[in-house]
Amino acid sequence: MSEQPQPEAVWVFPEDKKKGRGGRIALTIGLVVLALVAIGVVALFLIPRDDRPAVAPTSSPSSTPTPSAAPTTASPVPTAAPTVAPTPEVPDIAAFRDQVGFRIVTAGEGLDLIAQGQDPQGTVTKLQGDAQRIADVAAPTSIEQGWSAALQDYMAALDALSLNPADAAALAKARGAVAELTALLQS
Repeated sequence: MSEQPQPEAVWVFPEDKKKGRGGRIALTIGLVVLALVAIGVVALFLIPRDDRPAVAPTSSPSSTPTPSAAPTTASPVPTAAPTVAPTPEVPDIAAFRDQVGFRIVTAGEGLDLIAQGQDPQGTVTKLQGDAQRIADVAAPTSIEQGWSAALQDYMAALDALSLNPADAAALAKARGAVAELTALLQS
């Protein structure tokens, strides 16, 4: 008897295919975009909008319009009563000093920086913003007229300084206005 060679057991693995992740990423992004669009469409229909025209009552299907009848127009129905803007409260001098005092102190410091030539244009811009914030606060009636005049002088001087930060007359006028505002706060 002749012996036949025994087949040898060899494990053969197929070559690994690199799995493409690009397809899964694109699918995920597509599904997220689709979900966002669906949420947007649902929100569009669920959120009430005030710009929709009022719907006129419709007549029953059996009635027919006559040529002499005027068309029905819907008038907008107000949803809320108009409100009157509240009058700003006039603070007492101590509360007013607390609200604007810091900006008056920094105005003097800012004018010193302008005189020294340290970023004069940027400093003038900041002082103009502070002056506007000061103007937005209602002054007490005891100093209202003097305060308004001094603040207007200060703002005019800042406008002149914005055009020419080296203008010594405008700088002196601004310093005088700040001194007057400081004196009014101390009264």
